[in-house]
Parts: sequence; C-alpha cells; structure tokens
Amino acid sequence: MNRLNARPRVHLLLIALTACVANAALTAVPAPADENWSQWRGGSQNGIAPAGDYPTTWTETDSIAWKIQIPGPGGSTPVVAGDQAFLTYGTTVPEESKGTNHLMSVDLISGDVKWQAIFGNDRGGKHKKGSGANPSAVTDGEVVVAYFRSGDVGCVDINGQTKWHVNIQDMYGEDTLWWDLGSSPMLADDLVVLAIMQTGPSYLVALDKNTGDVKWKVSRDLNAPEEAAQSYSTPLAVTVNDNDAIAVMGADHLTLHDRATGKQIAQLGGFNPTAHKYFRSISSPVANGNVVVCPYARGGTLTGVDMNALADGAGKDAILWHHDDLGSDVPTPASAGSDVYIVSDSKQSRGLVACLDVKTGDVKWEVQTPKSRISFTSSPLVAGNHLYVTSENGTTFVIGPLDADQPELVATNTVDDDAFFTVASPVPVTDGLLLRTKTHLYRVQ
Repeated sequence: MNRLNARPRVHLLLIALTACVANAALTAVPAPADENWSQWRGGSQNGIAPAGDYPTTWTETDSIAWKIQIPGPGGSTPVVAGDQAFLTYGTTVPEESKGTNHLMSVDLISGDVKWQAIFGNDRGGKHKKGSGANPSAVTDGEVVVAYFRSGDVGCVDINGQTKWHVNIQDMYGEDTLWWDLGSSPMLADDLVVLAIMQTGPSYLVALDKNTGDVKWKVSRDLNAPEEAAQSYSTPLAVTVNDNDAIAVMGADHLTLHDRATGKQIAQLGGFNPTAHKYFRSISSPVANGNVVVCPYARGGTLTGVDMNALADGAGKDAILWHHDDLGSDVPTPASAGSDVYIVSDSKQSRGLVACLDVKTGDVKWEVQTPKSRISFTSSPLVAGNHLYVTSENGTTFVIGPLDADQPELVATNTVDDDAFFTVASPVPVTDGLLLRTKTHLYRVQ
C-alpha cells in the first residue's frame, strides 16, 4: 500500500493488552543532546547528535582524520567524553586457552590508544554478527562502565584506573540467551541499570556507579513463550511527573519501573497476540515526550504508546497508533522533534527509511536506499539536518535535508573495511563522526 499521507492501520483487536497502573502520570523527558555521547544512542537515548557541522561525504582517502585497527572482535558502539572515545572488544591471549574482555580509550585528536582495562574472560560469540563485547559502555565523564557477555561489569575512572569489578552471572546465574548478549547498560544519575531478559529467570538490576554495589534487583518474568522471552534491547530513562522511571521492552511486554526502587509501576502486554515462540526482540524502544515507540514481531509491527494514559489506567486505549506494515527488527529508531525515523531490515523492504509523526503514526516520507542483499544492524543517527544510516558492510547513506517535504538520498559513503559485519552505530564528535566497522575505528572529519 502507499503509506504516504495515510493513517496507520490500527489493529487494537490484535493487541490483547494487560496493564498494571500507577497513580502518577508518566512523561518521557529526553535529556538535551550534549557534547558527550555518554551511552548507546547518546545522552538523550534518542540517537540525536548535538548541534554541529557534520560531514555528509567521505571516502577512504578523503575526510578521514585517522583510522586505527581494533585488536579484537566486538560490536559495541563507541561512547565519548571529552577528548576520549571508549569501546570494548575481546581478544585471545596465545599462551592462554581463553581470551580477555577489554575496555579501550582512544584519543579523539590523534587516534592513539590512551589506555586499556581488562575485566574477566571473553566468552566469544555464537552468532556471525556477535561477539563477547557487543554492549556499549556508559560514561558520565568521570567514570566509564563496561558490560560483557561473560557477565563481567567493570568500572574505571577517566584515566583507566579500575574502581570496581563484579560479575552479574556469578551473582545471579549464567545467562540462558540463545544468542549473544546485546543489551547495553543504561546510565541514569548514580545508577547503572542492566536488563537481563531471557528464557528462565529474567530481572532488572541497578548497580551503584561509584561502588558496584547492588542498589536493587527486581524480577521481570512475564510468561512469554520460549525465545520470545528473550530480549536484547536496552532500557530507557523516562520521568513520571517529578519521579524518575525506567521503560523496558521485551518478552512481549512494555514495563515501566520506579528508578529508585525498580518497582513496576505499569505494564502493557499483547505485543505477541498469537504467542509466536520466536518473537525475540532486538530493536530497543525510543521515547519522545509522552510517547514510547515500540518495534516488535521481528520487524513486523511498530506501536506508539501514550505513557501518560497507560499510567492512568487506560489499558489498550493507551495505544495511539499501530502499524503492521512497517517496522524494524534490529536497528533502533531515532527520534527528534515531532518525528521518529526507522530503518527497515526485512527482506521485503530492506533499506527503506521512513519518517513518522510520533504522535499519530502517520508516515511523512519514505526514502529507499539502493536495493541489495546487504542488510542493516546499526541504528540511525540524526546529525544536523541529515539522517545517517550505516549498512552491514560499512557503507553509510546520508538522507536529507530532514526539513524538506521529501528528503532524498544525498550521499553514499564507502570505506575500505567493507567486511561483514558492521553492527555499531555512527557516533557524533566535534565536526565529525566515529564509524566502527568490523575491524577498524574511523574518525570522519
């Protein structure tokens, strides 16, 4: 169907909802985009770059400030504080039978490695896109916290000195995920929040960022079938009036939690009305104002939920809009202003980039990147007046201007490291971008 200027098809009967309601109204308040990229998807968790002048065209021999080889496999998107970028990888020590987990600091000006820290043994990866170092680190500019598939969580100061190191799986049991860990930690105030959603005991746990002590741990067992109980999404920081909260998507449910205690304050089910056994979720939700946009069903659905109404007890009427003809399985949407941007990675619409009105779900425009068998795992970035979309071979498509009625594909940028699979998302730095491919880190200037 032609979705331009069309109202989304709302199928409330397919969303068999359950809701646990709090007394307070919920509003997601994205933090303004700042100069640091403090966690995966940035400080706002919306994929919005701070104001700046960003390049739209580059090649391997033009507009590349530096390029370094990463010593081992990993899929973490870099995070940035000051003049340092932080990323993780795993490596095998030849004289030992097992590898190690590494957190690395890279100088943004020179590309030199400033320091490295090691936290436990690398478990490697099961999936061809995976590794033992997929989650992104988080930083507040004073400390950096990294999380690995092995369950190791380590914290260093900004100079690389270890402050604490714990292993979540030693504390609460080895993970039961069928594939590699993908959920990044969320940093909010003094808490580092981890979501463990799996076949078996699922839970949220918050650690004190300064000590590693457990501040709270709550169960999140929601009776989803088999692999559908597993999620690789990342929690979101939201606000309930004057109270801080957390939004989590996975196991066929959206849940909202009090940030100070982890207590569940609202729940919305029905994202898997047919009880499909394999609806594991990878793409994370994105919040904008009072609306949280939830990709689900392996890219088959996209749902906008009014979190105010949900917390007020609206039940299924908290759904503002629902698409069953548009979605994203792996890339997490970006959202800026009144818009939400998605990148489709389904076989039928691979590389289709769509802009929707976040409140109505109306499709404002669509741009098709060049058709190919190459898919998309990284998430889109809004930088300046353009949208940056990187495919699994390291090619970055630039779409804009975003304030046009119908943006266009304005540039297709390739680099020499086109080996599969680029899974990290592009990251903004001053007047440039960081691009992590399969084996290298580029600074585009």
